[in-house]
Amino acid sequence: MKNFLFRYFLPYVLYALIYLCCVTIRRRNESPENEEYFKNMTGKYILTLWHSRIFYLFYYFRNRPDLHLLISPSADGDLLARLAHLMGYSVIRGSTFKNSFTAARQLIAALKKNENIIVIADGSRGPRHKAQPGTVAIARITGSPLIPMTYNAKRKIELDSWDRFLLPLPFTLCALNFGPPIMLPRDADKDIVEKRLLALERSLNAMTDDAE
Repeated sequence: MKNFLFRYFLPYVLYALIYLCCVTIRRRNESPENEEYFKNMTGKYILTLWHSRIFYLFYYFRNRPDLHLLISPSADGDLLARLAHLMGYSVIRGSTFKNSFTAARQLIAALKKNENIIVIADGSRGPRHKAQPGTVAIARITGSPLIPMTYNAKRKIELDSWDRFLLPLPFTLCALNFGPPIMLPRDADKDIVEKRLLALERSLNAMTDDAE
């Protein structure tokens, strides 16, 4: 019974709570021109953000089956996968820690079909606000632009977790921020890859500070 509630009842409860909270939130886009850039693209792209900034952006991009999310194959991942399907996303089951090659291959396959993915830049375990190389590697292999994105909220709660996960309060104002695309040539050497990785990290941190 407990397993049934966890898998089939709780996702609907979480969906309702997220929707009821986020539908009340007012938003301001700090960089509409950057959002228009990727929304009008005919090709593939990679949206990337810090782990702490998942909550409102998860709602903001709802009903986008062309966006693929990587979710772990764990029991908790089962719950998140069902929630993501309710929110209208496509889901890829895999882990960046176990069988990371298989997970990366599935993300690359989605991009090669001209579909899009969302990748957490600092991963599921951190370090906090430190970009991991996997995101940039996938961008180089597929020739897909990286689109940094973030948000902040005027009234919020920051959880006591490794990433200080941010929860906006109902009826608050959220400031969204999208960065210019970060491109990597497919023949990029190690030096270029490291520079783009640093550029991604700096862009996400600067945008997060601006959204304050």
